[in-house]
Amino acid sequence: MLTLRLHSMARKTLDQIEDHEMSFLDHLEAFRWHIVRSVIAVLVFTIVAFIYIEQVFYILLGPGRTDFWTYRMLCKYFNMCPKDMGFVLQNTDMAGQFTQSISMAFYVGLTFAFPYLGWELWRFFKPALKAKERGYARGVVFFASILFLCGLMLGFYVITPITVQFLGSYRISDAVKNNINLESFLDTVTMMTFSTAITFELPIVVYFLTLAGFISPKFMRRYRRHAILVSLVASAVITPSTDMTSMLVLAIPFVFLYEFSILVSAFVARKKARRDKKLNRE
Repeated sequence: MLTLRLHSMARKTLDQIEDHEMSFLDHLEAFRWHIVRSVIAVLVFTIVAFIYIEQVFYILLGPGRTDFWTYRMLCKYFNMCPKDMGFVLQNTDMAGQFTQSISMAFYVGLTFAFPYLGWELWRFFKPALKAKERGYARGVVFFASILFLCGLMLGFYVITPITVQFLGSYRISDAVKNNINLESFLDTVTMMTFSTAITFELPIVVYFLTLAGFISPKFMRRYRRHAILVSLVASAVITPSTDMTSMLVLAIPFVFLYEFSILVSAFVARKKARRDKKLNRE
């Protein structure tokens, strides 16, 4: 009798393990299709960008021209008018322009597909969240996309032109000419632009870290001075010129971003406190 009972318990345990494995496989299958749809979205936008690659390159090469929007605004409001960029773009590889066309088309496709990628990620995690957690996370994809776009615009129209203008015109001697490789120029543009866009996702990261209890508004306020110092140092590194105006123009958005993240953290903390208070009453 005892043997039959043990056999029944062991069989029941095996069935539970199989159910758990099937559940895991189901999740894995769902995740696979989310990835497939995301890859298809990026591929479609990449193909479209490659079809219009001449227009794409006209935009991407903008920071290398003196008539770029940023330089015209600097000339108009700050009397900083670059007469010459100080360098000439060149291509030294046989397939250089073709490979850069594919690479830039991919970056453009990834940029336009970003909201859809966030939506697919949200759809994957949504079934695992409770109703209240879904309410807290509602609108995350929208705000993440807006912040990404703001960071992208700041990186491309502010940080990249200032960096390109300084590094391109910097010379240790008049005997040395700056013939910049196309790949180097585009790497600088994409690195500056996308790193700023990713940095602008800080409020979203703070939102989830506060929701999980890893950080608090008090913690962020305590390190406010450190964040301001880091912003100033980063701005000084990005714009290695002695012009304080350029450094402040870059530092102010990052400081504002940190202050906004504190407000986000405080908002989540208040909501969590109200929820916990309500649960204690019940």
